[in-house]
Amino acid sequence: MRGETSGLSEPVSLGMPGHWRGSCPFRGHPQQTRTKMLRNSAVQPVRLQHALALCGSLLLSACASKYSQVPARLNLAPYGRVAIVTFGADQPNSAISSLATQRFAEALLANQTGIELLELGSADSTLKALASSSDGVALAKTLGKERNVPAVFVGYLKVSNVKPRGHIDASGMNVRAGVSAELTVRLLSTSTGGTVWRSSSVANGTLGGLNISDRLPSIGVRDKNEAYGEMVSQLISEVTRDLRPTWIKQ
Repeated sequence: MRGETSGLSEPVSLGMPGHWRGSCPFRGHPQQTRTKMLRNSAVQPVRLQHALALCGSLLLSACASKYSQVPARLNLAPYGRVAIVTFGADQPNSAISSLATQRFAEALLANQTGIELLELGSADSTLKALASSSDGVALAKTLGKERNVPAVFVGYLKVSNVKPRGHIDASGMNVRAGVSAELTVRLLSTSTGGTVWRSSSVANGTLGGLNISDRLPSIGVRDKNEAYGEMVSQLISEVTRDLRPTWIKQ
């Protein structure tokens, strides 16, 4: 019986509970791994923020080093004080020439510093005396004496009549009422009457159109002042390019 008893006691001491405890020597590792993962997850956002900030700084410095500002080709600061005469036009009493003169003056003052601009209209007494003369040299010298300005801007605006433009093909007919304008501006020396600078620009506009497709006509009409306003904006943007500083890539 003792032998049987001793024989039965060995399986009990090596039973399932004792065997399970013996097969789990890494019981504490899951908690340590979880703590390490939490610590890493807390550090990662901070590292990401530093990396993004570093990349942003490098990008800004790279952009700043690749571009540089070039001064305007025409610098009016040495003159100190210049005049501008309302632009002439091939159409008398044209409101578009006054609009072009106004926007040219605005662009000039917005891009040039250290100058004073004297705006002279057709009602000015000096200009009335020269109304019958189209000589820019005489105008410049007279303004130099009477208004004490070293230079004066003069311009001329030519606007075409409304012309039909379009095409006819198998799909139908498309006709537009187009108009074009040309602006020329000069800077004259009032001491000699010579041309110091000049620039010109051409722009096209559309007042309306007729489209016939699948036998269905479609007529579009634009406001005349709006169309002329857009055309003047294009003219001034081109003609004042030498008055504006630019950026170039190094």
